[in-house]
Amino acid sequence: MKIEFEGVKYDTVNGDPFDRGSADSYYGRRMDPHYWPSGTYKDYRVEEEDMSEKEIAEYYAGYKYNEELGDYKDWG
Repeated sequence: MKIEFEGVKYDTVNGDPFDRGSADSYYGRRMDPHYWPSGTYKDYRVEEEDMSEKEIAEYYAGYKYNEELGDYKDWG
């Protein structure tokens, strides 16, 4: 899936940094840059200290994208 946000095109797949950032926002979690290279909760999780600057920026972009979208889990 491709998403354009703030002039940048993100080719998002489940588990990638943009996806995880938007999911953390959606579920009301705090920012915690990470991603799952094999898909969410599969294989292993890459933590911020092992991410490139580009990957970290993608995570924050995903988080900001969802915050601006205002799409949050309805826990009600």
